[in-house]
Amino acid sequence: MSNQDVTYLVVAGAGALSLVAWIALVLVPAWSAYSRVWERLAATVLSLYVLAAFVALGAGIGGAFLWYFDQL
Repeated sequence: MSNQDVTYLVVAGAGALSLVAWIALVLVPAWSAYSRVWERLAATVLSLYVLAAFVALGAGIGGAFLWYFDQL
C-alpha cells in the first residue's frame, strides 16, 4: 500500500466518521424535535448549514496549519 493510498484511506475514514457524527449529533435531534414532515425537512436543510460550517471551520484550521507549518 503506497503513501497515497494510506492518505486516501485516512481522508475517507475521517469523512465517514464526520458524517456519522453529524447525523448522530445534529440531524437526529433536529429531525426528532418536530412532528410535521415539512418541519423535519426544513430542519434537515438548515442542519446542512451546520455541516457546511463544520467543514469550513475544519478546512480553515487545516489551511492555517499548512500555511504556518514551516514556522512551527
